[in-house]
Amino acid sequence: MPNNPLHLTVLPQPAKSKESRPVSQRDHMDKSEQRIHAVLGDDNERTPKNARRYLVHLKKHLSLPLRVTGIEDFLWEEPYVFGYRDQNKYEEMKKTNPSYTDEFDLIDILDPESDDLVAKIRRVSDGKTFQMGLSWFGCVDKKSPDYVTLNDYSVWYVNY
Repeated sequence: MPNNPLHLTVLPQPAKSKESRPVSQRDHMDKSEQRIHAVLGDDNERTPKNARRYLVHLKKHLSLPLRVTGIEDFLWEEPYVFGYRDQNKYEEMKKTNPSYTDEFDLIDILDPESDDLVAKIRRVSDGKTFQMGLSWFGCVDKKSPDYVTLNDYSVWYVNY
């Protein structure tokens, strides 16, 4: 073999079996990604247009009203949750603002104001209604098919 750094050795390729098939992008997706792909196809970037496409899917597949709760602290709560602000004031503010610790009934999903769908929610404890980004919520009943459907939406919103 010549001492040439550009010399490449071609290795023999293994014989293809009859069961071989081309590897598709979907072979590398987890189940959530596969379900998102089934909703949006290859055009799955987070855009208002795709949010509206997801809205059609959610309206068809979710059973509203649906009991939901926050999947993480809402933006206004962060300074209180991390202990930077007075906890008594936090408890007072939770009376007039939605909290991720509350349970809500998701009563409607509205067209997106940006690229997140708008959840119209009613707090179970006092009946107050609010509107927030749908991606902030998860289904309370983890055994419900609605749990997977709503979770997939949040995965899409956060990761695409």
